[in-house]
Order: sequence, then C-alpha cells, then structure tokens
Amino acid sequence: MSRTIMLVPISAGVGLTSVSMGVIRAMERKGVNVSFYKPIAQPRTGGNQPDLTSTILKSNNDIKIGTPTPMDEAQALIRNEQTDVLLETIVERFNQINDADVTLIEGLVPTRKHPFANQVNEEIAKTLGAEIVFVATPGTYNPSQLKERIEVAVSNFGGKKNKNISGVIINKLNAPVDEAGRTRPDLSEIFDESDAAQQANIQSMEIFNTSPVRVLGCVPWSVELIATRAIDMAKHLKADIINEGEISTRRIKSITFCARSLPNMIEHFKPGSLLVTSADRPDVIVAAALASMNGVEIGAILLTGGYDIPEEIRGLCQPALDSGLPIFKAQGNTWQTSLNLQSFSVEVPADDKERIEFVNEHVASHIDGPWIDTLTEGVVASRRLSPPAFRYQLTEFARRANKRIVLPEGDEPRTVKAAAICAERGIANCVLLGNPEEIRRVAAQQGVELGAGVEIIDSDAVRENYVARLVELRSKKGMTEVVAREKLQDSVFLGTMMLENGEVDGLVSGAVHTTANTIVPPFQIIKTAPDASIVSSIFFMLLPDQVLVYGDCAINPDPTAEQLAEIAIQSADSAAAFGIDPRVAMISYSTGESGKGADVDKVREATKLAQEKRPDLVIDGPLQYDAAIMENVAASKAPNSPVAGKATVFVFPDLNTGNTTYKAVQRSADLVSIGPMLQGMRKPVNDLSRGALVDDIVYTVALTAIQATQ
Repeated sequence: MSRTIMLVPISAGVGLTSVSMGVIRAMERKGVNVSFYKPIAQPRTGGNQPDLTSTILKSNNDIKIGTPTPMDEAQALIRNEQTDVLLETIVERFNQINDADVTLIEGLVPTRKHPFANQVNEEIAKTLGAEIVFVATPGTYNPSQLKERIEVAVSNFGGKKNKNISGVIINKLNAPVDEAGRTRPDLSEIFDESDAAQQANIQSMEIFNTSPVRVLGCVPWSVELIATRAIDMAKHLKADIINEGEISTRRIKSITFCARSLPNMIEHFKPGSLLVTSADRPDVIVAAALASMNGVEIGAILLTGGYDIPEEIRGLCQPALDSGLPIFKAQGNTWQTSLNLQSFSVEVPADDKERIEFVNEHVASHIDGPWIDTLTEGVVASRRLSPPAFRYQLTEFARRANKRIVLPEGDEPRTVKAAAICAERGIANCVLLGNPEEIRRVAAQQGVELGAGVEIIDSDAVRENYVARLVELRSKKGMTEVVAREKLQDSVFLGTMMLENGEVDGLVSGAVHTTANTIVPPFQIIKTAPDASIVSSIFFMLLPDQVLVYGDCAINPDPTAEQLAEIAIQSADSAAAFGIDPRVAMISYSTGESGKGADVDKVREATKLAQEKRPDLVIDGPLQYDAAIMENVAASKAPNSPVAGKATVFVFPDLNTGNTTYKAVQRSADLVSIGPMLQGMRKPVNDLSRGALVDDIVYTVALTAIQATQ
C-alpha cells in the first residue's frame, strides 16, 4: 500500500529543499521506491521558473517527479475563488506519479508574497490524504518558544483531532543567524564560531519530550551545507577571473576582509577561506601565495577596486597560481563588494553534485530511523539495490565490523581526509603510516582534525620489528636482513607485514602507488585464500537506479577459461555479500551460439565450467553487453536466458575489455565507481586509482572492513 507524506514548512527559511532531499535519501537507503511532487512551483526569485527541489532532483536523480502548477496560474485561480479547479489539477498530476511506494509532497513556504500558503497546504493535504510532517527551524527562538510555535502550527491544521499529523522535523539546529533569524554568512568569522546566545543547545531539545508533536528529525547545521564553489561566488559578483586555477572545485567556507596588518591576518589564511583584499596590498597577495604553495588550500582570492595584480607580483606568485589558487576581481570597492556578497544566495545550485550529495547524506543521517521504517511496512523490496541504499549499507556493515585498516600512504592529503571521515562516521579505525609530524602538517593544511579513530604510526620507529618475520617468510626466495630492511622502506610492504601479523584487519593503498606497488607485497606475503586459485578484482558501478558489479577490470590481462570461471564465481559471491542479487553475464562480442572464434569459445567454455562448479548461481553466456543489460534487446537476442536483460554481475573476457568498459561507462555517464576490490586474497587488500577522490577512499576502506569479517 502506497503512502503519501507532505512536508509543511511553518515559516520561511526552514531549508525545505534540504529536508525534502534528505527525507528522500533516507527512504532510498531503505530501498523504498519514492516519487516527488511540488504541487505549486515556488522559485526563490519569483516568476514561473521551476522550483528548486524539482530542478535538483531532475538533474541528480531518476525518481518520478510530478509537474507543478506555475505560481502565477495558481494565484489567479485562488484570486478568482477557483481553488477547487486548482486542487483538481493537483490531483490529476499527483495520480500520474503515484505508483511509487511513497510519494513525498513538498508544501508551499509561507512568505509575504504568498500569505495563502498555509491554507493551500491544508487543502492539498486533505485532498491527497497525506500524512503531514511539519518542518521548522529554531532561528532566534529558544526551545520553549520553538515548541510553542510548532504547537500553534499544528493547531492550525486541526491539532490533536487530525490523525494525519505525523510530527515535525527540526532543521538548522545551532545555525548562526542574524537578528531576523536568517541563516547565512555575515562576512566575518561566524563560520568558525557563532554567538552562543543564538545557539539552541541540542540537549535542551529534550523539552519536546513533553510535547504531543513527535520529533522525526533534528538536523544540526554544518558549514559544509553552505560551502559554495568559488565559481558560484565569482558568477554572483560578475567578477573577472584573473587566474582560473581550481575555481570550479574549491569551496568557500569562510570570508575574511584583509584590512588589518599582515601579522594579524595570517591566522585567517586557511583551507576554504575567501580572502577579500585590494589589489594594492601585495603583502597580502604574496602571503596568500606562500600559504598556497605550502599546501594550504585557500578557497580563492577576491580583488577589489577593479585593477589587476602588478606583473612583478604576479610573476612572484606564479607557482601558487599554477597550484590551482583561484583569483578573481570585482569592479566595485571593498564596501560595494561586501554589499554584493551579502546578497549571495546560499542555496545549493542544481549542478553542484558534490554539495547536493553532502546535503542528502547529512540530512538523511539525522532523520528518525524508526519513522522511516514505518514507511516501508508492507512494501515489497525492489529487485534493484539503489546507489544510496548500497552506500548506506556499506557504511552500516562497516560500522558493525569495527575493523582496523592500515593506510600506507599516510601523508597523502586525500588519504588523510578520508581517514578523518572514516573516524567521524565510525566506518573504521584507520592507521596512517608515515612521519607523524608530516602527517599532522598535511592534516592542518587540509583543515582536517585527526582525533579518536585515527592512529598515526611512525614508520621509522616500527620498521625493525618486522625484519625477522619478513626474512622467515621469504627465506626460500633468498631474503636476507639487508634486503628485508630495504623492502620495508616501502610503506606498502610495511603495512602488509602489519596485516600478516594480525595487527590490522585490512590494507588500502594506491592513491599514489601503482597497482603493482600495491598488490605485489600482498601477493608475496599474504597470498591467496585456501579455496582460491586466482586473485581477481571487481568494481561496484553506481548507476542512477541500481548498482552493478564489473569484473575483472584491474588484475588479470588474459585469463584462461578456467580462471574466467573462477572470476565469475568470486564476483557473484562478492555481489551477494554486499546485498546484490547475483545474475552473472559472461560478456563477449557475441551472444549465444552465433559467434565463432577463440575469444568467444573461451567465454563459452568458462560459462560451462562456472555453471558446473556452482549450479546454485545464475550464470549465462556468452552475452553481448546490450543483451545483458537491456530487456528489449534481450528479448530478441536471448529470449530464454535467465540473465539477459537483468544482469547485475558482468564478467569481461580480458583486462583490456574490462578496464576500458568500466572507465568508459564511469566517465561518460558521470557516475561513481567503487573499487577495485580484490578477491581471493587470504586477508583483504584493496587498490585505489591514482585519481581517486576522497569519497572513493572512504568507501574502499568500508569495503575492506566488511571483507575482513567474511
């Protein structure tokens, strides 16, 4: 039975779009099929533009989205006392997308322009039979005042008599606000610390325990929620770009006007800072360039006054410019620029996928789990595991595993960030190998805090502990103490020895090392599992609506039919271990019996061997890729195949095919791939791409922690 949930904001500025996306993500994590509908479009800028939530979802999700009624059209109907006509249109469009398990309705925000919002929201909720969830923010209210305000809103919708009122989600808890209650940067250092008088203490929210209104979510404010890209700030200011650098990816987390003397400004030269200065302050520009050259990822430099950096200064700062430091200039003076910055919207743009993903995950993580579970009661799980559900499952499994993972590239910036995130989320206890001073310096430059859950081990201090054991393990290969000490200078060898000795549960490397650098030490020391004849790899490909497994795309250049059969079995077992129903397609350039030649014969033989060895698995081949994944193609090319058209595990005939295909799909479709995850090792070791993002490392650590339990 489908459910309809309507989010009703009790005031403006509650962050309704963020809450809508977070609730959708929370449901997706549980495998719920969700659709979305904003009955009346309400763009921030007015007019008849699409609403923000629908725009973001269309650009970043594949869920069904209802067509909203333009605001001008809705207002005309309301003015002419034709609300019933408006509601009929809303019902018609709602029914077009009401075949999901849950449909989320986003209500109107009450504003001075739209004072009718509450009345219309109540009518829509009644008409659609929706369960009502209010959305509120503390703003300048203390908890008692907020509780009172929410209870007033509830009374306006029928109070206790209305059994369809489910509760309230409180957003932007502890957000820095101005006197009007608006959550936004004020161009000083409020990103770092806000006035304690404006902060609602989370513990004081316990006052809601005595309220009849159930709190279904309490979302704390985070600076990352409004950390805009430097390019968005430049576009808003209509600024001229002096040095592009990494302007499209660097984020602004604090804004500082460099009006004081240099010694009093240095502390503000930190990751994510937008430094606003006049171009006639070469001391500030040079100091910022030096900080950037020393690894501090300053967000950007904004020059005021409309004139350029002197050529002599630009030449002096060129290494910093080459390192990616964005610089742009505004035409007005500093005062005019500050006014323009005040009007900057902190709403997330529809094309900022990284920030959208953070908002989704952050809000979803603070939505009441038991309430989400009630939405799934009576819902039959979809046969496809969605990417949000897969990622959530990964982190949950990893938390339960509670494993210790060694990261040999301990001073690599992305690795340091990933270790901190893993600790913060409880994914794993990470061990960073390297020089402790260097690791802490890199962490400080990245604005990363390494606390509990991250251990730093000095490679030089422990290296001698493993010399004797390495000699013992490799004595038949001629290993001596001298050679062993030399080998252990390699951090991957050292981390592998820690894994062999049982001091850690898994190893992740490859952000700066090649695949060979990462896997050769484990091959020599850890070796294959007792029941494995080959070590292979898989990638988890996070398509918009499902997760697929690709193997082998990283290890074996040209496997034999026997090895290919083993890869298929390993990949199927790995898929099942991570919650993916394995339907294995053995990929070739030919489907069924139509093709001839050594390559397709190898795949045909491998399929037969795998089916004989594991009759419990659903394996078929040879299949062309389109026949394996597209139901309409499968109907004509392989109508009797149990796999064609619905494959979840794709086994490629050789490394050339597998690696090329995974990269083509990943880059062309702009999707996330997690891996490679190695299969068949006695203990878990996983390789990273040298172009890996921080999130790639985080999820690979999670994979490794889960493997360590199997």
